[in-house]
Parts: sequence; C-alpha cells; structure tokens
Amino acid sequence: MVRLPYLTALTTLFSYGLLFAFGQIRDFFRKILDWPKSKGLKGYAPICLGLEDFYTRRLYLRIQDCFGRPIASSPDSRIDVVERFSTDSNKTLQRTIKTTSCINLGSYNYLGFAAADEYCTPLVIESLKKYSPSIAVFGWMAELVARFVGKPAAITFGMGYVTNSAIIPVLMGKGGLIISDTLNHNSIVNGARASGATIRVFQHNSPSHLEEVLREQIAEGQPRTHRPWKKIIVVVEGIYSMEGELCNLPEIIAVCKKYKAYTYLDEAHSIGAIGKTGRGVCELLGVDTADVDIMMGTFTKSFGSCGGYIAASKKIIQYLKYTCPAHIYATAMSPPAVQQVISSIKVILGEDDGSNRGAQKLTRIRENGNFFRSELKKMGFEVLGDNDSPVMPIMLYNPAKIPAFSRECLRQNVAIVTVAFPATPLLLARARICISASHTREDLIKSLEVISTVGDLVGIKYFPIENEKAQALKKMD
Repeated sequence: MVRLPYLTALTTLFSYGLLFAFGQIRDFFRKILDWPKSKGLKGYAPICLGLEDFYTRRLYLRIQDCFGRPIASSPDSRIDVVERFSTDSNKTLQRTIKTTSCINLGSYNYLGFAAADEYCTPLVIESLKKYSPSIAVFGWMAELVARFVGKPAAITFGMGYVTNSAIIPVLMGKGGLIISDTLNHNSIVNGARASGATIRVFQHNSPSHLEEVLREQIAEGQPRTHRPWKKIIVVVEGIYSMEGELCNLPEIIAVCKKYKAYTYLDEAHSIGAIGKTGRGVCELLGVDTADVDIMMGTFTKSFGSCGGYIAASKKIIQYLKYTCPAHIYATAMSPPAVQQVISSIKVILGEDDGSNRGAQKLTRIRENGNFFRSELKKMGFEVLGDNDSPVMPIMLYNPAKIPAFSRECLRQNVAIVTVAFPATPLLLARARICISASHTREDLIKSLEVISTVGDLVGIKYFPIENEKAQALKKMD
C-alpha cells in the first residue's frame, strides 16, 4: 500500500489547493466578464462541467505533452518518440517529423513479442497472405489458450477491455452479489455496474476484510427482500496494474471456498509474464487452476497482440458463446493477431522449434524486474509492488513533479509513463515503469542512472535515510 510521507502529504495538498483556488478565481472572473466569449450554443448548458472538466482545463492540458506521446517504431526495448511542440500553452500539440530514440520503460511488452520476432513474425505475415485480414480463424487459438492456462475450455474476444465489461453482465444479474477489490481495473468496475447485480468492495488485497464483507452480506441477503443471493462472485486481479502488487490468491480462494463464492481472476498483467513457465499468478503462488472458476486475460501484454480471453469449464464457455453479445455480434480478431498469439505461446512452451527461448525470456524478465526494483529502492525511491512483478510504480504525488519528471527523463532519452487522475486517486500520481525481457542490462543501468539524476533534481527520493544505510551496508560487505 502507498505510504504517504507527512511532509509530502502537506506539500501535495497545498499544491492542489493552490491550483484549485486560483483556478476557481479565474473561472469566476471569466464568467463575470464573459471572456473569452463563450463558443457554446447560447442557452444550452455546457456539456463538459464539473470537477473533471476543471481538472482537465487547469492541470491536464498544461502537461498533456507528458501523456499519450506518439511513437514511430515498434514498442521494443528502444522506441522512437515523435517530437511535438505547442504555440498556445499546450492547449494543442503539433507533431514534427523529428523523432528521439529512447529506452522504453512504458510499454506492456513483457516478453519482447511486440517487436519483430524470428519465429512469430514470418508466421504472422504468412497468415495474412493465407487468410486475408478479416476472416475469423481463432478455433485453434482458443484450444491452445485453454491448455496453456490449465482450463478445459476458453473463448476469445477482440479487445481486452471488452472481455471484462461484456462478460461480467452475462455472468451476473439482479439478485447476484459482486464483491470487488477496491483497486480493480475500470473494465471490471464498468462490467459490474452494467450487470445490475449488487456491488460491494473489500479492502485491497485483504482476505480478512473480504471474509467480513462476505459474512455480513450472506447474513443480510438481498436488499429489501433479504432473500439469499442467487450467486456470489469475488473479482480480483493477478497483478494490479497501477500498484504492481501480486494478488493474495491462495488466501482469497480459501475464503471463497469457505463461503461458497465463485472466484473471477483477471490475469491481464500476470499471464505470460510470471511463473516458471509463464502461466501466471496461479503457477507462481502454487494455486490449482481448478480452484479459480473464471480466468480472464489479455493478449496485449505478454503476447504482443490484441484481444482477450475467458477460460473456464466447458459448460460456462458454451453458455458464453450462446449468450454474450461481445462474442455474437462483435468482429473477431484478425488472422495476423491470432497467429501472433499462437506463435508466442508456442515459443513460451518451447513448441516452436524445440528451443528454450521462451524459458530464457521468462528468466530474463524476472531477473530484469527484480534487479530494477531493488536498485530503485536502494536509491531511495518509493516503489510499489512485489518481487517478480514487471510493473513498478514510482510515487510522485505532487502535481508539479509529474511534468518535471516526465520531461526531464525524455530529455535524457528515457521514455517513462506518468499516471495521474483519473487513472489514480488525485493525490497519488506516479510514474509507472514496465520492464521487458528485451531490455539488456546496459539499458537498465542507463535508465537507473537517468532516473536517479532526475529524482534528485525533482525531489522524489522520499527515503534518503534508508538509502544511506543501504550504501553503508554495501561498503561494509
């Protein structure tokens, strides 16, 4: 969990308070003077209104060059970032034809499959020639995915976000209860809201609080009628994308079994990236996949493709095929995307050419991630997450530090993703680093040097005492 230092909390609150106060004063006088003249339709209420609009105008637009940077290359260990400029204080950004080669610490390219691969790429090109770009040929992929994750059957979708937001309303409805981790992804939140089921949340990664919520809800039953719930499902993630933390899956499954609740596991960031053979958080933590009722994952991270999947019993998958609108009406994945998934899984399994490239990639991403996380902590940064996780957020907090850290890293040819509201709580802005198996040790050391220098410049090393102790112990050794 985030540990907000006392002084940092005060300065962060003061910064946002100052921004809010001056912004509201400026908006007040603009309204009084009607300057600049309103461009909206006279007599109509503004479509964009509220604190989100205020935040967008007063903060986001001023630092939007730090977000959504266009690239002109594949998202490998290095990327070509397109240079942009603004002539109106960042309200609009103009692209140039110039690019900057940077070490890429922002892409979900965990195993390096998002770039050209000696085995995958030729097969992808051949599938495009053979099947054209739009025919649906994903029967083989669903069987391979089911075998890979350890479930009897699987169903695939063309988009990862849709996999959650469309499947949950099919599985749950009125009279059902969804218990969700407080830090679950927005796709889970929207899917739960669309289902019509009652929603309750439990404290992040806390099996004890989950048990409290389950006991209370089972005792009370449905709202108004107090009848027993038709079914209860607990939704968690394998790796939490904004925290880098592993799910306490064994303990959560034990609680679900005790109270006869189903388990829904989102492995968007964990499948393919962790575990001895890349089979995700269940393999890493020693959980039998038979104990997880619904397993969800995406192909956009470790596999270098697009889309998502649901793996479960044959009965559940057959039900989803007949009832899920995202499967019945949506366009299927294209053959090149399907072939990329099939080829990358075969590389991981060692079924491509009998080589051990997949095992090497898994070893490398684990070593790269643990090395980078350890070094960041030694430097005094507040880094979230667990060992073996390729996602490692560095806490920034203060709104002024978001653009300063992002721009200075880019100036020194290191591309880093900064994340702020609404993707995170307002006061908990961060830089999120994603490590890849394609990063060399030289890439990582160079990145650490840049991040350390920029961290000193911006002032985001929140644990200098711990850093000094670590250095002293290192010298003694």
